[in-house]
Amino acid sequence: MKVEPECASCLLSRAQTQIYQATTNPALRFRCMAEIVKLLNREFKPTTVAADIGTTRDRIIRKLTSNPDPYKQIKKTANEKALKLLPQAKKFVHTGNTQQERFKKACLCAIVGNIMEFDIPGHKYTLKNLSKTIRDAAKDLAIDDIDKAYEIIKKANNILYLADNAGEIIFDTLLIEQLKNMGLKVTYVVKGGPVINDATLEDVEISNIDKLADEVITTGTDAVGLPKKEVSPEFLKIYDQTEIVIAKGMGHAETITEYKYTKPHLHLLRTKCTPVANYFCTPRDKNIAKLIT
Repeated sequence: MKVEPECASCLLSRAQTQIYQATTNPALRFRCMAEIVKLLNREFKPTTVAADIGTTRDRIIRKLTSNPDPYKQIKKTANEKALKLLPQAKKFVHTGNTQQERFKKACLCAIVGNIMEFDIPGHKYTLKNLSKTIRDAAKDLAIDDIDKAYEIIKKANNILYLADNAGEIIFDTLLIEQLKNMGLKVTYVVKGGPVINDATLEDVEISNIDKLADEVITTGTDAVGLPKKEVSPEFLKIYDQTEIVIAKGMGHAETITEYKYTKPHLHLLRTKCTPVANYFCTPRDKNIAKLIT
């Protein structure tokens, strides 16, 4: 998924916010921002993937500020807020009368969790809005391949689940629970190091996913999405051998769509920006459950 013109302003906006979270030193803030401007001048081209620039941007900020995780406190707060909403979301899932209905409702909750994203221009959320969005999740489903995905997944033996953000991963527990009820081996994947507000092993401990999934691993890198040139050989071997992939969030959509699909991928996300919405041919702020085989 290539950049669109407005991706530049988003990359800069997120850089500014992250820099101000990472350091209070005015001179260092200026230096960081100047380096990000140089990065965009050098790398922002029609053939570029936004997630790749985002990865480099974050590494520059962390290196210059010596702050290993500028979003650490925000991620902690997101997890705490999501945990408060989990009982309501679980109740929503358990209203499904059949396994397929519960699977669909769990997918919807997993997508709604993807709303918990910070510093995207024009994207805001509150706990109150998130609670309402759970109830209205199906109405906002612009692409609904959940039933098609269910038919494929129920015949599989194993699945790879690519996590996205902290906070959001709390809602992933509901879908993992349903996948386990369907008899699948679930391998859950988080980032190998801090990058924006993406989930890491530290967030897994809070979510109890390690008690639900059969295995929890990392990509072996701190990159946004799934750039194959960056992930560890150990992760890539598991990725290549798995039968089906659930890929959460825009970063995974931006990167995985750059490769040839060799197995079914169910992309679950919220279109929080116009370029991603344009790629999926939907309006902004809609839920997406896109199966690509």
